[in-house]
This record gives sequence, C-alpha cells and structure tokens, in this order.
Amino acid sequence: MDLQIFLRAVSLAAVLVFVNLSYSVSAGDIVHEDNQAPQMPGCNNDFVLVKVQTWINNEEASEFVGVGARFGPIMEAKERHANLTKLTISDPPDCCATPYNKFSGEVVLVERGNCKFTTKANLAQAAGASGILVINNKKELYKMVCETNETDLNIHIPAVILPQDAGERLKNSLKSNSSVSVQLYSPQRPLVDIAEVFLWLMAVGTILCASYWSAWSTREAAIEQDKLLKDAMEKYINAEDTGGSGVVDINSTSAVLFVVIASCFLVMLYKLMSFWFMEVLVVLFCIGGVEGLQTCLVALLSRWFKSAGETFIKVPFFGAVSFLTLAVAPFCVTFAVVWAVYHRMSFAWIGQDILGIALIITVLQIVHVPNLKVGTVLLSCAFFYDIFWVFVSQLWFQESVMIVVARGDRTGEDGIPMLLKIPRMFDPWGGYSIIGFGDILIPGLLIAFSLRYDWLANKNLRAGYFLWSMVAYGLGLLITYVALNLMDGHGQPALLYIVPFMLGTFLTLGKKRGDLKILWTRGEPLRPCQHVQL
Repeated sequence: MDLQIFLRAVSLAAVLVFVNLSYSVSAGDIVHEDNQAPQMPGCNNDFVLVKVQTWINNEEASEFVGVGARFGPIMEAKERHANLTKLTISDPPDCCATPYNKFSGEVVLVERGNCKFTTKANLAQAAGASGILVINNKKELYKMVCETNETDLNIHIPAVILPQDAGERLKNSLKSNSSVSVQLYSPQRPLVDIAEVFLWLMAVGTILCASYWSAWSTREAAIEQDKLLKDAMEKYINAEDTGGSGVVDINSTSAVLFVVIASCFLVMLYKLMSFWFMEVLVVLFCIGGVEGLQTCLVALLSRWFKSAGETFIKVPFFGAVSFLTLAVAPFCVTFAVVWAVYHRMSFAWIGQDILGIALIITVLQIVHVPNLKVGTVLLSCAFFYDIFWVFVSQLWFQESVMIVVARGDRTGEDGIPMLLKIPRMFDPWGGYSIIGFGDILIPGLLIAFSLRYDWLANKNLRAGYFLWSMVAYGLGLLITYVALNLMDGHGQPALLYIVPFMLGTFLTLGKKRGDLKILWTRGEPLRPCQHVQL
C-alpha cells in the first residue's frame, strides 16, 4: 500500500471522530435542575464562582472553586479585601438543627443534608458564624437557591457550595487537628479575553489558508487538463472531473451518512470514555497530525526543493515516496511523539494546535464539496447534529453528551486532543478558550468550494462568493463567543450560529446574481473547452 494513501486513509478515519466534537466552552461547571429558580428580595444574587483559598497551619495550601448562593451578601471581588477566617466543622454535620457548638466568627463547614440551604445559613448565622461552606454530595457544583414563598431571608453571611471532593479534603484536614483558615472572594471575569480573539483569528486563518491551497490546486489541475485537451485535440473527453489526484468529492448521501456515523462515534466515545480510551484518541490524533503536518510541509517546501519533491524512491510496503517526504517525515513523527509524551503539560496546547491546524488544512485539501446542494445538505445535517448533542441529548442522558466527551470527563485528562485551544490570558479563573475541529472543517468545506468556483469563473473578490462566505463565517463565530459569554460559560454549539449566516449569505447572493442554478447543480462554471458541441 502507498504511504500517502495509507496515511490519508487513517487521517480521514480520525477526522470522522474529531468532527463530532464541535463546540466551544469556557470554564464553569455548574448544574441545577431548575434554571428558573424563584427570585425574591434577599434571594436575588447572581450565581458567581467563588475562590476558596486555604491555609493549613498558617501555610498557604490548596485553592478550591465553589459557587455563591442566591441569598446572602455580595461576595468580595478583590483578594486583598477578603478576610482570612478560621474554618470549623458544624455539629450536627449538616447544620439542619441548632449547632451544639457556638462560633466566634468562624466559617462553618457543613454537609448538604436534607434541609433547605437557607435553613443552614440562618442556623449558622444565629450561632455566630461569619460564613458557611456547604459540601455538595456530588462532584459537580450546584446552585443554592430559595424555595417559593420563603420569608426568613435576613441572611448576612456569605454561603458557598463546594464540590464533594474539595469538601472532603477540607474535612479531612480539620479532623487531623490541623488549623485551617479560608479566604472567600469572587474575582470578576473579563467580558472578553484576548484568547478568544486569537482563537477567532486562528479559525478564520486556517480556513483561509486551506481554501487558497484547495483553489490553487484545482485551478492548476484545470489548466493542465485544458492544455492537454487542446494539444491532443481530444474534443470528446469529459472534462468535468478536475479534482486532481487524491481528492474525494462527497455527495448528498455521504453527507447524511457522515453525520449519522459521527453520532455513532460520539455515543461510543461517551460510553467508553476512560483513561485508556483517551490514550487511544491521542494515538489517533498523532497519526492524523503526522499526515497533516507532513502534507503541509511537503507542499510548502516543494516550492524551494522542487527536484526533491519530484524524485521518488520505492520503499518496501509503502510504494513510491518522494525524497522530500522522506526528509520531512522524521521531523513530523518526532514532533507528534514529543507532543504525545508531554500532552498533559501546560504548554502542550501549542503542539496540539499546530498538529490540529495541519490536519484540518490537509482534510480541506483532500475532501471537496462539489456543489452548493451537497454543501447545504452537509451544513444542515451538522446544524441539527450540533444542537441535538449539545442541548437535546440532556433529556436522554441527563447531561450534554458532546460537552462531557469534549471535556474528557471520567478520564482524568484536561479535555480531549481534537480541539484547538488557547489559555485564557487575563481570566482569574484560568482555563482555555476552545473550538472543535468540526466548527472549522464543516464550514471550511463550503468556503473552499466558494473560492474554487470564484477562481474558475474568474470572479474578483467583491463579485465572487468567497469573501462574503468568509465574512458570514467570521460573524457566526463571533456571535458564538458573544452567546458563550452571555450564557455564563456554558458550552455553545457554534454551528447553531455559523450555518444560518453562511447558507443565508450563499443562497441570497446566488439567487440575486443568477448563479444559484449552476452553484446548486454543477458547482463550477463551464470552461471554453467544455463548450465544444458533439
């Protein structure tokens, strides 16, 4: 089997998995079964993340993240203004009855229990506590709300809920007779982090590069074929197939099947998600990344080392391979292996983005949308796919399947590898701004098609479709980040916003300019050699 064919097959198989995970999310894992919880005077605070900085035996220790309650005072935003207060355990542990021990301004650590959150806060306040930390009975954070028609809401101490694992660590420290103090504050997250700007530029730039490479290859293939037709006077040759070597044109049926298969892969990932399965995904990602990086480097370097790119040698098991490919391959393999070894490190996002971008560009070079009809079917299916697996799947699985898979829950890893991400630079909560491969790949197929059409039709930027489809994509992605910030960091299906912008722009312009029929069916203008009558 030829090396290029083998690696491209593995690369495409990997993308079948990667494209399932198209979503954007920032930090904030807060759950509650009632997002319409009642609000009333004394119980109308916004839900905010709260930092719980701890000191054990007067030495700074771990920092935990909790959620402030709907009731109580507004949390202090500045660390320097937050009081350092001793922590103690309530007796009874759930603080659902009057505590046996009186407090002298301590923060009280209580278990969730069976009574109302406001009951705990009132009893702790009456016993002299200056704050209350509630240990949730699950690993997730939870929204502490008031029940309908509650009246005893004269609560003047802050209340924060912690995930189960964080609460247990604090409890164990107190039970070991250690002196534990805490500092509670809620730093404000910037409205827009510069990481989101860079991620937007990264997504747009990737599609831009891939589109120009795809259009250039198609135009070169078309020019070469037209030259052969003219020189040989072969008037009866069907000149429709100008895709070039190694190009795959998808049709409407395969577009639908693509989304169906992607859904099956997504459910499989969700059910099998574990540490060992994450390692399998890392290996798949590395294989696809090696092929993508190699293809991009060979295409780039062949401009300067043309003879090396056109000279081939036969390699056992892999067939004919160019000298340039042989020279580049060791570097690509080494790069991917080094990333795989250090992929848990804080700086690993750089290598992940490089491999990911190279893979996306290569796939957009290999896979082509032949016309607007196929593009519309593909984007429409992906539109409903994204909405279903981000939002609707919660009805069947009690959680968003796509977000759980993309976060890498139950694996001990900080997310799966098939995402582009950048650390949030000015966010006190840290985390990453993230975009899935599918949010670039699927719209990129239609954008690359638009540039190929414009070049073959000799249209300038303003009169063509590429510029406007790029603008539509950029606006759709921008709206995604606006929605992400408005929704308190909850995951957003980017294609929900991108697809209407892109298809609306394409269909409207095509209809207005009279190109819609040829865009919808043929997908490319007739060239001079194709006007010859039999």
